[in-house]
Amino acid sequence: MGKMAEVELYDALERFLGYFQAIKARSPLTIREYRYDLILFSRYILLRRGLIKPDQDFNKISIANFDNELLRSIKLTDLYAYITWLSQERRCAPATRARKIAALRAFFSYLKNKAFILDENVAAELESPKLLKKLPRYLSLDESRKLLETVEAGTSELTARDYCILTLFLNCGLRLAELCGINLTSIRGDILTVIGKGGKERTIYLNGACMAALDAYLEQRPKTGLKDPEALFISRLGKRISPKTVQYLIKKYIRSAGLDPARYSVHKLRHTAATLMYKYGKVDIRALQVILGHVSVSTTEIYTHVDNESLHHAVEQNPLSAIRPRQSAASPLPDSAQEGEESEE
Repeated sequence: MGKMAEVELYDALERFLGYFQAIKARSPLTIREYRYDLILFSRYILLRRGLIKPDQDFNKISIANFDNELLRSIKLTDLYAYITWLSQERRCAPATRARKIAALRAFFSYLKNKAFILDENVAAELESPKLLKKLPRYLSLDESRKLLETVEAGTSELTARDYCILTLFLNCGLRLAELCGINLTSIRGDILTVIGKGGKERTIYLNGACMAALDAYLEQRPKTGLKDPEALFISRLGKRISPKTVQYLIKKYIRSAGLDPARYSVHKLRHTAATLMYKYGKVDIRALQVILGHVSVSTTEIYTHVDNESLHHAVEQNPLSAIRPRQSAASPLPDSAQEGEESEE
């Protein structure tokens, strides 16, 4: 076994998270979730070992004194007890427990194979709970059309931008972060390049609806006074549009279209795009997986055999690809971004 200076658990945890983000290219959201999950587990072990007072506020338990000796004392039975505690005491759903188990497996693997703190990975045999596959919630074709019509009927100077955003979501199945990260240089003709999960780049072919919506938006997009001139979608304040702003405007239009904003979100638009392409376009499921960026170890090899023509055909088969924006009566955006407004819609 290799040698490593004794470090406290918190230091090991931060090194693990740094490794996971830099080397494994995990998203900031995953890093935040894993940090929370592993601190939760550490507090549970302190409680289980009787090293803290039973009446102490669990959420305020410090892990500063959690040393390597205690870490090495953890057995598989402790992990099983923790999972039971998550289920019975914390009422964690199977999907939540599965994520916490994944965090434990990754952390203990790192401690053994990378940090050389442990001689044994006690989490290697830890199984995940069986997850029931839920059918994704999505908009019907009529509801999708209604949503686009609702956006297009607006008279705001941002109507063209918002219509373009909805069109890309519904036709391309983009993730929220992918859409917000689009730059002007990300588009070359009818080809859009996005950076997906794990920093992986993928190509999406834009159908006629997307191209028309982009052309309409680019005619009105401000060109001067911008704080983020490379960003495709610009906020009122001249900055790259934020995920929070996109979530807000999607909820706003869903409500205006007479749909339930509690049932539908940005991610449901991604489900909608996938469902419409598969249901109406008879799209090959492998092509659809590539379009959505659903790359996993077991399916990556299959994805590599999907040719670009199939991907192009898949996006063109979305029934919303025939919809074009009518001439908007909205006034064009000013060349300089408006400052001082509370909303950054």
